[in-house]
Amino acid sequence: MTGRTGLGRGLGALIPTGASVMEELPTASVVPNPRQPRQTFDDEAISDLAASIRQVGILQPVVVRPAADGTYQLVVGERRWRAARRAGLAMIPALVIETDDQGALERALVENVHRQDLNAVEEAAAYQQLIDEAGLTHEDLAERLGLSRPTVTNALRLLDLPPAVQRLLVDRKLSAGHGRALLGLAGHPLLDRVAQRVAAEGMSVRKTEEVVRGYRLNLPQDAPSVPRARPATLDDMGEALSEALQTRVRVTMGKRKGHVVIECGSRDDLQRVCRGLLSRSDGRDGLEPDAFPPVTAPEPFSEPRSAAADPADPFAEEGLSSDL
Repeated sequence: MTGRTGLGRGLGALIPTGASVMEELPTASVVPNPRQPRQTFDDEAISDLAASIRQVGILQPVVVRPAADGTYQLVVGERRWRAARRAGLAMIPALVIETDDQGALERALVENVHRQDLNAVEEAAAYQQLIDEAGLTHEDLAERLGLSRPTVTNALRLLDLPPAVQRLLVDRKLSAGHGRALLGLAGHPLLDRVAQRVAAEGMSVRKTEEVVRGYRLNLPQDAPSVPRARPATLDDMGEALSEALQTRVRVTMGKRKGHVVIECGSRDDLQRVCRGLLSRSDGRDGLEPDAFPPVTAPEPFSEPRSAAADPADPFAEEGLSSDL
């Protein structure tokens, strides 16, 4: 393992020593940041947090910056602030920092990704916002956040999905892995219907890839061409593991055995990764066992084949069998 931090430098390292002041602020004087990457909040979870705050108070201060109108704009901790208001707290502990718009966005993004609070679309949109406003390349952004460049690039690809499919990712009915698989049908009218079916049936990522591949093989001769998805590689597996564990992962394979190298930059980061792996081994919050297709050599593109339409199968008329 290397000395690199698993997810960027962490929020503490982004705030220079001496540039912050701890205060008790009127809760009413704190306002949300309209540029906050996280746009969806679980109302029930906020109520639960509010009940906890009534009992023990706020254990971790929010992070704010002064605004020109005398209020304080949230940088980190909007969920805590919402819960504090619901709990009726008149004052809230806050770390007051000086930072610009870009710095506030970067801090909020690092904190949210570290806590895994963002859905896949929010995370991708925040990446794109930083790239646009700071003029960063994918490599630059990956370096700042402690992620691999392919992890950032693959996240941004989800913004190419149509709004209806993005909504399924926002609602966490589909994962980022499902979204990437569905990109194989980008630009085709069946995409929304296939995505709804994947969500309704709770398909695994692997099964989704099979469904997409089945449709692609059944395209009629005059259908617009769709780029053939390449088989999974060791890099693909490393990228998927990096995304799942929120740290850089390298996968190598020799003649007789392979290696999975997980980078952690601190003991806390190591404990976070270990907890994630252990919970996944228990099946509580895990990677699907078939999330990674086998590594194989590319196969030649098959000739389109026809499929008999089944009146009972709404996908058959489009060339997509429901038993794929």
